[in-house]
Amino acid sequence: MCGGRSHVATCDAGALATRRRLAIYGVPLRPTFRLLNTHNARGLTCVAPRGNRHAHKLCLTNTMANITTVPTKVFEGQKPGTSGLRKRVSVFEQEHYTENFVQCILQAIPGGAQGATLVVGGDGRYFSQPAVQKIVRIAAGNGVSKLIIGQHGLLSTPAVSHLIRLRKATGGILLTASHNPGGPNADFGIKFNMENGGPAPEAVTNKIYQLSTEIQSYRLVEGSDVDLSVIGSQKFANLDIEVIDSVHDYVTYLGKIFDFDAIRSFLQDGAFKVRFDALHGVTGPYARALFVERFGLDESTVQNCVPSPDFGGGHPDPNLTYAKSLVDAVEREGLDFGAASDGDGDRNMILGKGAFVNPSDSVAIIADWAQEAVPYFKGGIRGLARSMPTSGALDRVAKARGYEMFEVPTGWKFFGNLMDAGRLSICGEESFGTGSDHIREKDGLWAVVAWLNILAKANQDKPGTSVANLLQSHYQKYGRNFFSRYDYEEVDSAGAKAMMEQLRAKFSEPSFVGSQLGAFKVANAGDFSYTDPIDGSVSKNQGLFARMDDGSRIVFRLSGTGSAGATIRLYVEKYADSKGEYMADVQQALKPIIDAALQVSALQQHTGRDKPTVITVRCY
Repeated sequence: MCGGRSHVATCDAGALATRRRLAIYGVPLRPTFRLLNTHNARGLTCVAPRGNRHAHKLCLTNTMANITTVPTKVFEGQKPGTSGLRKRVSVFEQEHYTENFVQCILQAIPGGAQGATLVVGGDGRYFSQPAVQKIVRIAAGNGVSKLIIGQHGLLSTPAVSHLIRLRKATGGILLTASHNPGGPNADFGIKFNMENGGPAPEAVTNKIYQLSTEIQSYRLVEGSDVDLSVIGSQKFANLDIEVIDSVHDYVTYLGKIFDFDAIRSFLQDGAFKVRFDALHGVTGPYARALFVERFGLDESTVQNCVPSPDFGGGHPDPNLTYAKSLVDAVEREGLDFGAASDGDGDRNMILGKGAFVNPSDSVAIIADWAQEAVPYFKGGIRGLARSMPTSGALDRVAKARGYEMFEVPTGWKFFGNLMDAGRLSICGEESFGTGSDHIREKDGLWAVVAWLNILAKANQDKPGTSVANLLQSHYQKYGRNFFSRYDYEEVDSAGAKAMMEQLRAKFSEPSFVGSQLGAFKVANAGDFSYTDPIDGSVSKNQGLFARMDDGSRIVFRLSGTGSAGATIRLYVEKYADSKGEYMADVQQALKPIIDAALQVSALQQHTGRDKPTVITVRCY
């Protein structure tokens, strides 16, 4: 609406590919209209971006900026972590709450928001669309020059990271709570990524939090909602808005990283059966563009690929518990390869016939094959890195191949510093996150396509090579790090904190080293601290660990990715270099160290939980 008069305009006829993609998103296709009223005292902008095969010509009113300053109040707890700010939807729906946080983000941008270009998008969860409209209004009120927004507000986290770097944007605002459930009674989240495409460092997140404790007002421009359904350029006050195809740039980029021809040739005859599960998250349209359009596979190779605000009523976390329909399909149909990704597309799970690939092994195998199988790495590997809780499987690849190796705290921002300094190529964390320096976020689809590229190469060398074969050959070469993670979700926060405080005190006692813990003797223990080799910053209290004299290890962390209560993560690891042990049942192999961990932590007594919510390992 402008001056009380309605202006309806959309695109030229055509752009069939884009209309098809709209259908994939589950958006009803409306007919193509002609401009009904072109009279506008404030001007009318009609733009068709050049060089974009998906572009529509869009004509929308250009309203002059009238900035409004809105008084507000401070909300407690708007402290973002690496994963941004995550709360229940009902919290974000409070009057002023979302506006406050967006205002603080814009004020915390190094160099300021004036003249900035920002990428905006997310996983499409409930409340995403209203949040985008709020961001538009506040961006206009703070002098932002341009917003690049995914069609329907949809962009995977890896796609945002890529677009920031591709467009040389100031940063990006991501609307996601990643693998957390969605819906009106579930979770929402907002995070800010920097100009390198990676999560904001602590200096910026601390600034956002500081501003949130002092905020008295926010600035915006009132106006009608921006149309996010049509690709093209438009104006909102003095703010340039470009709505883009959410899929095209990212998938094109993957085509430059991997050997799509080799993958397509390997999969074409249908003998190697694959299935991808998007869990109703944002990766559905990306996966379809890859598996169906690029690799020429049948529609049946992708499932749950229409993004849904509540993720189809499911939990968009790609693990054995929440991706059960995929696990069942792999077993029931005898599929050779199964893969899943989370709500925002930065995590992955890899399965094979009779084989589950734990994330620690996944990054190790990718790193071992990368130079041979993946074109992007033909020039060499600069370094490898893993988060502290992740098993030492990657360390063994680094040592054997002479790659520099880093152990960092949990959080992708620590990898980003190393990448920007040119010292890191491939990295991963045990929470189903794997990636490389192609962007500055973990990347679920990147990992899936990496596995397909490796399988294509392995089958070229030895036809019939399966996922299980790749795992066993890796163990034969490097030994096996038996590893599992146990998540106790939404436990009482007070009980969880009491448990961690007790453990911290015990692990710091001089007498604890050398003591007996069940069948194990403690070699060293403590609270993990990391000094960044690039900027010298120190990160303390990153997870409690106890390493045994046989190399076995237990780690305890409180996760910051939940929105309610606390999540305790327990990690257990045992290394075996005897070939007779490689086929052992994982839970049986780990049972002695698990028992020791439960004993020393008194976890059940502190939390009342006698079993975990999620176990990230599968036994065959």
